[in-house]
Amino acid sequence: MADPSSYRPKPGQIPDSPGVYKFRDEHRRVIYVGKAKNLRQRVANYFQDLANLHPRTRTMVTTAASVEWTVVSTEVEALQLEYSWIKEFDPRFNVKYRDDKSYPYLAVTLNEEFPRVQVMRGAKKKGVRYFGPYGHAWAIRETVDLMLRVFPVRTCSAGVFKNAARTGRPCLLGYIGKCSAPCVGRVTPEEHRELAEDFCDFMAGRTGTYIRRLEKDMMQAAEEMEYERAARLRDDAEALKRAMEKSAVVLADATDADLIAVAEDELEAALQIFHVRGGRVRGQRGWVTDKVEAVDTSGLVEHALQQLYGEERGDAVPKEVLVPALPEDTEAVSQWLAERRGSQVSLRIPQRGDKKDLMATVQRNAQQALGLHKTKRASDLTTRSRALEEIAEALGLDTAPLRIECYDISHLQGDDVVASMVVFEDGLARKSEYRRFQIKGFEGQDDVRSMHEVIGRRFKRYLQEKERTGEWGEQPTDTGPTATGSAPGPAATGSVPGPAATGSAPGPAATGSGLAPAAGPAPTGLAPATGPVPATTGPASGPAPAVAEDAEPREDDGRPKRFAYPPQLVVVDGGQPQVAAAKRALDELGIDDIAVCGLAKRLEEVWLPDDDDPVVLPRSSEGLYLLQRVRDEAHRFAITYQRAKRAKRIRTSPLDDVSGLGETRKQALIKHFGSVKKLRQATIDEICEVPGIGRRTAESVAAALASTAPAAPAVNTATGEIIEEDDGGSS
Repeated sequence: MADPSSYRPKPGQIPDSPGVYKFRDEHRRVIYVGKAKNLRQRVANYFQDLANLHPRTRTMVTTAASVEWTVVSTEVEALQLEYSWIKEFDPRFNVKYRDDKSYPYLAVTLNEEFPRVQVMRGAKKKGVRYFGPYGHAWAIRETVDLMLRVFPVRTCSAGVFKNAARTGRPCLLGYIGKCSAPCVGRVTPEEHRELAEDFCDFMAGRTGTYIRRLEKDMMQAAEEMEYERAARLRDDAEALKRAMEKSAVVLADATDADLIAVAEDELEAALQIFHVRGGRVRGQRGWVTDKVEAVDTSGLVEHALQQLYGEERGDAVPKEVLVPALPEDTEAVSQWLAERRGSQVSLRIPQRGDKKDLMATVQRNAQQALGLHKTKRASDLTTRSRALEEIAEALGLDTAPLRIECYDISHLQGDDVVASMVVFEDGLARKSEYRRFQIKGFEGQDDVRSMHEVIGRRFKRYLQEKERTGEWGEQPTDTGPTATGSAPGPAATGSVPGPAATGSAPGPAATGSGLAPAAGPAPTGLAPATGPVPATTGPASGPAPAVAEDAEPREDDGRPKRFAYPPQLVVVDGGQPQVAAAKRALDELGIDDIAVCGLAKRLEEVWLPDDDDPVVLPRSSEGLYLLQRVRDEAHRFAITYQRAKRAKRIRTSPLDDVSGLGETRKQALIKHFGSVKKLRQATIDEICEVPGIGRRTAESVAAALASTAPAAPAVNTATGEIIEEDDGGSS
């Protein structure tokens, strides 16, 4: 535990300008990021008597080993930089909302020539219009099915679309009138895009125009005695009305707003968001977070706004955001939201009427979500704790294995041999720590030898990280202050007298942020400033090292290192031979403080090194369930990688090795000749006839194909028929 006074900046070192500060631990990992109107006042608050600090703040400052700051021009820039750093460094003491599930969106791919309507999850893509999120994917499909009567937009995948274009026949939806069939040219790209844009307008809440238009056309058709057309238009209007009924009107004034409610206790907080567009609830989602920092409701709201709108632009940020408590600096947050939307955004607390009533509904949802989360978590924590204790008792460990790594080998008859490493921390999968390996030391099938190689490579990296970060070897004794940037002016960089700055590269704020220093000449980029660093047994001591352009990832970048953390338990998928190989690899590296075991599939026996008999856990054991889950996850991760690697190898073509031949010209060659087989038989002059292929390229193509032997023909085992090569994808 560090003493905060050992790294407290001297009086006058910190400027009184707006800025962002970050605390680092003894390994130079960023553990907390904050912003302030006045850096001097805010940072000084962390160095008061520990007894006066909130328990979470006290834990943070005693974990930290240094503090740095970056000066910005305005509070809005500070807000943006704080969000960027939290996203980049993932500090452990910052509140981070995480979705309790991946919510589905209704997406329209306006970035394609023929836009497609589909269900999408995960990260948003540029050029795609999103609506939602929805609670269930089936709700999206029901809505889309109703709307396709009026807006027959393409919904098929790229493969189905290309196949229909090749055969000249549309899919079933094209025959029943729920797709305009652009694949076969029934509509032009411009007409189809207009349909997609009308679909988006309707989903955005501009519904009245289309229903009135359909009703007008229906009356006109009836007057002209086109009764079948009038009946179809009537059904279309009813379909749109049914789609609208799926989201009831909650705000009569056709408001576009997001309503955010927070339910919290001393340890956790739940957030619920209702997305209202055109007066109707178009989506809803919820987050739950641990309160790892001392933060009140207004602080939770500010963090939520950063995460909710930090990646959004334009109409994705609504005109109105209703919250239970205003952020500390409401004006700066409102200005930041307005910049992201491109127009004014109202950030306020609803006081009366429909909006206050709807906020109460959102609040009830948040309370229920928090109660459900606590019930699930209490049960889950108890189960996971019991599982870890049972594993520790069965394997004779001194403490419960809070970090478990499991390794598995996968191959297909000795080809494409790969390995996986999965990580479970506190009984939960830590997918950001997963790693994949290609077996490089030999060829062929030998699981034991492969396991020895993988364990050796992983823990060699661990030892290299320990040595590089200074946890081994003689430590520097220089305890003077450091400055991690060279931009002039103390107000701009926070640099202090002492040893010269050893790094001249700008800090994270310099990359694309456009932030200006508060004083001094305009530097080329902002560099964070560092206060005094204590003499500790880690890389926090002494001057910051210079960074070479071709060096490994920087020691002080604050990000978790790939192999820097050792497990308490290594699990291998296999029996006694695999366990012995893993143990031998650790012994060769001089590592004797990491336990090893293996889980054999057939009888689910747990094998330990140097033991002739396995440990048999009861079938109802929570510890066995956890080991099985870890083993199965390692197997899934390994076989997924192996299949992807094999598929990539199968899809390779001799044309891939031709220098300067890109994908477009490669496809042109295959399209012209029909297959690689026919291309191999062509002369150089014939190859030159392909548009875009010069003589030098043709000679390279001919040479590449001549140097690779054609593959043996495939045979239909049922009929004995030789299957001619006609796909052009491989040789």
